[in-house]
Amino acid sequence: MSTSLIDIRNLEIAFGHGTVRAVRGVTFSLGQEKLGIVGESGSGKSTVGRAIMKLLPPTAIVSAQQMTFQGVDLLKADERAMMTIRGRRIGLILQDPKYSLNPVMRVGEQIAETYRFHYPKATAKRAFEQMLAMLDAVKIRDVEKVARLYPHEISGGMGQRVMIAMMLIAEPEVLIADEPTSALDVTVRLEILALLDELVARRNLGLIFISHDLNLVRNFCDRVLIMYAGRVVEVLKARELESAKHPYTQGLLASLPSIENPPTRLPILKRDPAWLNDNVLELPR
Repeated sequence: MSTSLIDIRNLEIAFGHGTVRAVRGVTFSLGQEKLGIVGESGSGKSTVGRAIMKLLPPTAIVSAQQMTFQGVDLLKADERAMMTIRGRRIGLILQDPKYSLNPVMRVGEQIAETYRFHYPKATAKRAFEQMLAMLDAVKIRDVEKVARLYPHEISGGMGQRVMIAMMLIAEPEVLIADEPTSALDVTVRLEILALLDELVARRNLGLIFISHDLNLVRNFCDRVLIMYAGRVVEVLKARELESAKHPYTQGLLASLPSIENPPTRLPILKRDPAWLNDNVLELPR
């Protein structure tokens, strides 16, 4: 079993003075592995990722029995403490680079600026060298040329590689990837996934991969958390998804397109059916 990096127990997140419970009783741990979180839009998966980074709006009410990163209590960590964790030890890759990159800065400058922020004693030359090395690590050709380009001058796939380089340049221990390939075409998506797979293995990272694509997560991740209505309803190894026991997970699997069998509609479940309050079905790692 890998060393635990993040431990979360009974995480609750509410909005609107507690009237809207977006996340309810979420419990999981992350080791040096690829952990997929899958669910429909509104299931709370992205909210969990942002709660770990403490990037939720001030109106969010967050509570948990435990939410720690390598022994650091994230619930009690103030903004000064989070500045040493956010980006430096936990990186966040967002869905679409065109909304994440500064449109008036060259991409190389943005990556180098990230390095100097986390390593304030580094010289400009050192930051420039690290930036080029990181662009090369994410398999961008002609790194010096690309470093001089603005975000609107690069493709979506290259922009996502730039985002990955920016998040990895500080050498974090955990990456949270929130729908990082949903804005890309199929070929580029496979390239980005192969790149993430290689980087996670080479750097011994823990990766939380948030997605609505069960098929993608099944083939990419080591373990999968299935979320519905703010709860984790099943946890199992990715290679054992076909033997899922929860009716919601079975419905997700049945709704995937198949040449042999026509897809079935995902059943409309009650907001809080009885089985939603049962113990989460979890298999050992």
